[in-house]
Amino acid sequence: MDRQVTVLLLGGTGTIGRATGRALREAGHTVVVLVRPGADVSGLQGCRVIEGRVTDPADVQAAMESARPVAVVSCLASRTGEPKDTWAVDHEAHSVILKSAVAAGVRQFVLLSAICVQKPLLEFQRAKLAFEAELQEAPISWSIVRATAYFKSLSGQVARVQAGRPFLVFGDGKATACKPISDADLGRYLTLCLTDPDKRNRILPIGGPGPAITPRDQVAMLERLTGRPVRVKHVPVALMNAIVAGLSIAGRLSDRLAAKAEMARIGRYYATESMLVWDGSSYQAKATPEFGTERLEDHYAAMLRGEVGDDRGAHAVF
Repeated sequence: MDRQVTVLLLGGTGTIGRATGRALREAGHTVVVLVRPGADVSGLQGCRVIEGRVTDPADVQAAMESARPVAVVSCLASRTGEPKDTWAVDHEAHSVILKSAVAAGVRQFVLLSAICVQKPLLEFQRAKLAFEAELQEAPISWSIVRATAYFKSLSGQVARVQAGRPFLVFGDGKATACKPISDADLGRYLTLCLTDPDKRNRILPIGGPGPAITPRDQVAMLERLTGRPVRVKHVPVALMNAIVAGLSIAGRLSDRLAAKAEMARIGRYYATESMLVWDGSSYQAKATPEFGTERLEDHYAAMLRGEVGDDRGAHAVF
């Protein structure tokens, strides 16, 4: 692909989307962002903004005709992970966008997915996989980026610790691990997919610079940064299992409780599964590719100094 092209960016108002927009502009690309009507676009300086709903085929077609992109980069994802929402956004909206892109002659589609789809136990994972399969069969060049944990996903307990409260871990805090990647590094990686032929027509698991980090490693980071011991509170996995079981039974009678049950299952998944490459029998830290230079401990330090906020949105693990 040409070194500098017009890119239609989806999901551009989220923290990863804003970082990707910056990375695309820094690489010399012209960036057009499709956003919800009335969305906050303060982080999209230098981008052309088009308002429209990704779930509306007419809005998507109008945006495609107006932008005339050579490539689509999607950081779009369901906000809640609830089954109805995730199938509408992670699958159906992306399907509409892909069909419109192919019809418009778009040459490349870069999709931000998630590494957890390699072990699918949840509806949002199944929805993402369904679209991944469609993308791989489409007559278009593609890259599917399966990112590991994000910094913001692991930042919810910094304020707790700063306030003198305990750091919560499931089990012993050593059973799960990840290689978290910053928004900025992930944005640069997504941008590289447009020009690096080795990233074309491939599924690309990616994490930040290693080594893999456990929850107990996060505690050690905060102890180094605060200069004092951090109390740890161990939460039994059995407790979360009981919560999931109870909500699942109640969910048979109420859509609202069914949605809460799915959220509890999502929480249990992230508390008990590593965000690393899965080889079919175990998670492999060494096999999980690394990219970038920004480290979680530096992000924690910036949070403690008040330089960055807790902008987790729907990405909170705790």
